[in-house]
Amino acid sequence: MILAIVVGVAALLLGALGGYLGRKVIAESKISSAEDAARKIIEEAERTSENKKREALLEAKDEIFAMRNEAEREIKNRRSELQRLERRLLQREEQMDNRAENLEKREKALAERESQLESMRREMERTLQEQQEKLEKIAGLSREEAKQILLSQVEEESKREAAQILKRMELKVREEADKRAKNIIANAIQRCASDHVAETTVSVVPLPNDEMKGRIIGREGRNIRTFETLTGINLIIDDTPEAVILSSFDPVRREIARLTLERLIADGRIQPARIEEMYEKAKAEVEAEIKEVGEQAVFEVGLHGINPELMRVLGRLKYRTSYGQNVLKHSLEVAHLAGLMAAELGTDIKLAKRAGLLHDIGKAIDHEVEGSHAIIGAELAKRLKESPAVIHAIEAHHGEVEPQTIEAVLVQAADAISAARPGARRETLESYIKRLEKLETIADSFEGVESSYALQAGREIRVMVKSDVIDDLGCVTLSREIARQIEEELEYPGQIKITVVREKRVVDYAK
Repeated sequence: MILAIVVGVAALLLGALGGYLGRKVIAESKISSAEDAARKIIEEAERTSENKKREALLEAKDEIFAMRNEAEREIKNRRSELQRLERRLLQREEQMDNRAENLEKREKALAERESQLESMRREMERTLQEQQEKLEKIAGLSREEAKQILLSQVEEESKREAAQILKRMELKVREEADKRAKNIIANAIQRCASDHVAETTVSVVPLPNDEMKGRIIGREGRNIRTFETLTGINLIIDDTPEAVILSSFDPVRREIARLTLERLIADGRIQPARIEEMYEKAKAEVEAEIKEVGEQAVFEVGLHGINPELMRVLGRLKYRTSYGQNVLKHSLEVAHLAGLMAAELGTDIKLAKRAGLLHDIGKAIDHEVEGSHAIIGAELAKRLKESPAVIHAIEAHHGEVEPQTIEAVLVQAADAISAARPGARRETLESYIKRLEKLETIADSFEGVESSYALQAGREIRVMVKSDVIDDLGCVTLSREIARQIEEELEYPGQIKITVVREKRVVDYAK
């Protein structure tokens, strides 16, 4: 601003000089106006500088005030923190004083207790010495002699107790050894028989991929439950790649289950309704095959005039084993052997073959009817109008009835020859199957039971009951009664799980 004033003054001086040379009057007027302008400019500059000075002063005062407030807050916070620390120090000092006082009291108490204990110890030593002296006088024995007698008594007592403990341990070890020996033998037998059992009680169904296992199981296992309930077999899904295993002692059920599962896999639609549909189709197909096999067996032996129902029952023997031997093949073999022997003896060849073919017909239904398969077969043949000679040969082939004809004797001999072939039969498998059949027979004997299936190699029996006959509480009672009867009538390793299933279905159709 001062520079501008200087410049203006210089300009005025130059203008005045020029005006003086030119127009004195005009110069004077201009000088006058320039002075006024200069005065205004100077005044404006003074006012502006004064305002800025006041503003700077105000800003400085505000900043000083804010800093003062911040300093006061900081001082206040520091003061409160110091007060808090001071209070904590005072509390710590009080606690330390209290602890020191408590420690002093405890030291005094311990010192008093120690002195009491010391006096009591001295008193007890004195009393014990007096008692020992009295005992020595009464017993007439010194301390060392009494100690020797006491030690000998303790030694005898210890020997007796050690002998008792040793005897108990010996019995326990013997029991454990017997149990271990039985387990080892059982495991060895199972390993030796595993191949045979696998060939006769399980079927392996190949899968296109391992994702199919999840579809077979279904959501929350509904597909596999429906499948096992319908077929009565145990479906094993393990880590075997691209394969599942069907396990059941009944080969007819296993074959129906195998066909059902293969068709479901090929179709791709696996759900409970579809499972029931495929099961019915597979069941019908197996029934047709059974009929065809029976007719083929009769044709192979060269017989005629056999009741169609008898041929159908004969076809079921294709899926039946006896001591590991296929019963249908065994029956055909017996028929041929009886026919050969009848030809050598000059008796009725056709009659011998007929009796030989039908001699084990009762094994097709022996799990449905009580009694020996020879008597069951004879009753079936009698009901289906078979000749008395054939009926007699059937009922006499195991000696339940004394054989009265040469054909009956020939059937007995042919049956023994076929069964006596090396490797023809295996006793362990037959007893295993009989035990599973007995499980189902026991369960079926109770009122209200619709069907029963032995699963898990006889470790579980699944019982389906009629919902309108047995209620939920009745299911609990029924499972206990079945378990009790199994315990009374069967011998089995481990334990058997009894599962009672009560299901009520309501079906309607939208038209």
